[in-house]
Amino acid sequence: MSETENKLHIDIPVELANVKMVFSIPSLAFEGDLPASIFHMRLITDDVTEWNAESEIIAIFHTNAGHVVLNDAAYNVERKITEGNPYRQMIADLVQRGVKVELCGATAKAHGWGNSQLLPGVAVNRNAMARTVQLVQEGFVKSTE
Repeated sequence: MSETENKLHIDIPVELANVKMVFSIPSLAFEGDLPASIFHMRLITDDVTEWNAESEIIAIFHTNAGHVVLNDAAYNVERKITEGNPYRQMIADLVQRGVKVELCGATAKAHGWGNSQLLPGVAVNRNAMARTVQLVQEGFVKSTE
């Protein structure tokens, strides 16, 4: 195929001035080896930068994805490995991009995790359901990953 045949034309361009989005992440689905939720958060933060838009993007890890925000020692115990948290740098990158990363308090309680076991910049909310309802009522668009 020639380059002309592979050229992509965007039929519906989108540019927003303000993005208020919450990602509810109960488990990991993958784009290749990258969690789809992280892929999508990178995509929208890149868009926000390109648009020079205002944004509030919040990622809530809960249920079977809570382990993503654990520090290396806690991750090793939880996942029964010795290599540390493979998502550590991805979470740090999201925080650096301005994404607010949260862990569901109910998930933390169910696993016996404390705040000292979390990656830097991770906040704990009451529970993922209550927090998501709060954010949607405040005008956030919910993405379920």
